[in-house]
Amino acid sequence: MSTPDLTLPLATILQKVTFKTHKTVANSLGAIALVSGRLPKDQYIRYLMMLWHIYSTFEPALEQHATHPTLEPIYNPAVLARSLSLSADIAYLLDVPEASWKSHPIHLALLKDTPLVLKAYVNRVRELAEAQDPSPLLGHVYVRYLGDLSGGQTVRRAIVKAYGLDGKSGEGLSFYTFKELESTKKGMQGELKHIKEWFRDGMNKAGERGNDVKGK
Repeated sequence: MSTPDLTLPLATILQKVTFKTHKTVANSLGAIALVSGRLPKDQYIRYLMMLWHIYSTFEPALEQHATHPTLEPIYNPAVLARSLSLSADIAYLLDVPEASWKSHPIHLALLKDTPLVLKAYVNRVRELAEAQDPSPLLGHVYVRYLGDLSGGQTVRRAIVKAYGLDGKSGEGLSFYTFKELESTKKGMQGELKHIKEWFRDGMNKAGERGNDVKGK
């Protein structure tokens, strides 16, 4: 991979350096099955459970460093946080109380045979959370939340049809729903664009700290 141009805004650098990986993931069999609505429901629930493990590790790490100069510009859990939404969706899709889904056979099987990549990702986030400089968490913030705000909306439309969910009520779909930046109302498509603009601006503000941040 060529050395990125560190004179560019940080959001632009991240877009460029993650482009090939994003394309590879988007063309994977799992991603194609997901966005086409062909992923079996139990596998989709398992996928949400894996995301929950990521976010339930990732978001406390961001809270831990909420006032860090690199992370403060994009820290807004009222808008971005996803772990509680994931938990609610999993419980709805399993038709169980939210307090009990972790004991469901699908989740127990995931715990018994956790994918190595999931273990590695979670462990890496924990390492960054305890590092003297947590700035590299910013790259994970970019990949996770911007993906949810962008491609996640395509997934939402697919699973509404695939699993017979009610797009108007939003039950089982809260992972893909974001609140407005300046209120508690549900953000419509135009507001999602606004959130993404705010998010990129925050990334670029963090990058203005210097090339030491961009290079991490």
